[in-house]
Amino acid sequence: MARFFGVLIGGILLSVLAFGAGSLAAEESAGAEFSERAVLGQYELKLSGTAVLTWALLFDVYAGAFYLPDGVRGAEWAEDVPKQLDIAYFRRFTAEELVAASDKLLRENLAEADYLSLTGRLQPFYQWFRNIEPGDRYSLAYQPRIGTELRFNGQLLGTVPGADFAVAYLGIWLGPQPISKAFRDALLQGPS
Repeated sequence: MARFFGVLIGGILLSVLAFGAGSLAAEESAGAEFSERAVLGQYELKLSGTAVLTWALLFDVYAGAFYLPDGVRGAEWAEDVPKQLDIAYFRRFTAEELVAASDKLLRENLAEADYLSLTGRLQPFYQWFRNIEPGDRYSLAYQPRIGTELRFNGQLLGTVPGADFAVAYLGIWLGPQPISKAFRDALLQGPS
C-alpha cells in the first residue's frame, strides 16, 4: 500500500500545467474545471480527456486533463507533437514528497540507461517543485524544439529541453505502466 501511495503522489506531480489556456468552454472533473481548449505557444490544443485519481477507493487525490492538437489521437501522445497535462490537486503534498515519488516512478518505468540520460535535466527540474495545497495546479506542457514547461498555478517555473524528457515524465501517467491505467485511459480517450 505504501508503494501505491508513493506512486500516486509521483503521478500527481507530473500532470500539472494550468491556467495557460484560453477557455472556450469548460469540463468539470470532481469539482476541478478544465478548459476545452488550451493555447501553448503557437499551438491550439483540444481536450483529449479528464480523469480523477482516487487512492484506495477512499479519497480523490487529484483531477487531470490532457490536451493534444486537433487530428492527433490519444494513442499518438508520445509522438513529437505539442501536448499538455494539467493536474488540480485535492490533497496537500510537500515538494520533497513529489520529487521522491516521481523519481521512484521514473526509475521503475525506465531502463537504467534511459533514466541516466535524464539525470542532468531531472536535478534542476526537481528544484522547481513547490509544496502543494488543495486547489493548487501543476502543468506540464511540451512544445517541439522548445521542451517541457513546468508551471505552478500558471507561473512558469522552467523549461527542460528534449522530446525524450517529455515522453519519460508524462509516461508516469500516460505510458505502458502508468500510475493508474484507468486514469491514463480516460485522459487519452479522445473527444466523446
